[in-house]
Amino acid sequence: MNPTHLPLALTMGDACGIGPEILAQAFAAGAVPGGFVIGDLAVMRRAAALLAAREGMVLPVALIEGPADARAVPPRCLPVLQVAGLPEGLADLHFGRVDARAGQAAACCIRAAAGLALRGEVAGMVTAPIHKEALAAAGEPYPGHTELLQAEAGAADVRMMLANDELKTVLVSIHLSLRDAIEAVSLQSVLQTLRIAHAAAARWGLRAPRIAVAGLNPHAGEGGLFGDEEVRLIGPAIAAARREGIDATGPHAPDTVFMRARHAPGHLGEFDLVIAMYHDQGLIPVKYLGMERGVNVTLGLPFVRTSPDHGTAFDLAGSGRADPSSLIAACAMARRLGEGGAGADAEAGPAP
Repeated sequence: MNPTHLPLALTMGDACGIGPEILAQAFAAGAVPGGFVIGDLAVMRRAAALLAAREGMVLPVALIEGPADARAVPPRCLPVLQVAGLPEGLADLHFGRVDARAGQAAACCIRAAAGLALRGEVAGMVTAPIHKEALAAAGEPYPGHTELLQAEAGAADVRMMLANDELKTVLVSIHLSLRDAIEAVSLQSVLQTLRIAHAAAARWGLRAPRIAVAGLNPHAGEGGLFGDEEVRLIGPAIAAARREGIDATGPHAPDTVFMRARHAPGHLGEFDLVIAMYHDQGLIPVKYLGMERGVNVTLGLPFVRTSPDHGTAFDLAGSGRADPSSLIAACAMARRLGEGGAGADAEAGPAP
């Protein structure tokens, strides 16, 4: 079936966090046409009840048997595909608390969505936030979505990208301690990140992306004065990428490269993507520009996966005050990427 006609699969996220309620808000707003939630029916009905209590909005929640049924559900109705093997009593869990049962349920939903994506039954998957402590408490060996999905898909190598309409960053390493992240910077890891980013951009319709590579050290090492990783590892990786036809430059000073790449109103950035050496280096600049617009994209998977750029927000869970904007942006991006990235270029709004 043409991906345009396939539904999007949205995972429930952590039942104790804001995932279910922002999903309810997105469906109530009609922002996920043809989409459906993989999760627990009772949890999603609790989220719909919160929406009704706070906003006075009635959101019917319908049980479906398979992805194809989502298209038959009326607008502003929330279709739920109940996953087999979920723990009992999820809707009775307390908001804002780490619970192994919520972690187990979240992992179960992610695996179910990945299976549908691998079988070509959905256009892509959008994952609501999970809590890493709950995942660990459930005995999961993976620290987050990205690593779990990599294992499920049998992907050789994946990378995390955080994107909004102004800035797009791709990470060399993801969920590692800073000490381990520094050790993970190698010629091969930087080169592979460049290859993955370049190939992904081509699938979006950006045939010759301008990729900037941030240095690891202050001032990109200042010629070896503040560290030699740029000279020994990052620079040679860039040179190797350029020999492969990738338009990569750097290493650039990390305290200015993100500003140079930013596409601000009336100012076209110098670069289409920035390769960051570790998690916080790349994610802080994007999140500073606005959490509500950021979207997390996993590059290197054989299917589309996006997510909002925030976490479970336990302090807001159950209040009905969580903002669904980033989730809605993630759904729009997943739909666009699932359709082959039509119209996605350096100035195409929130698309990567």
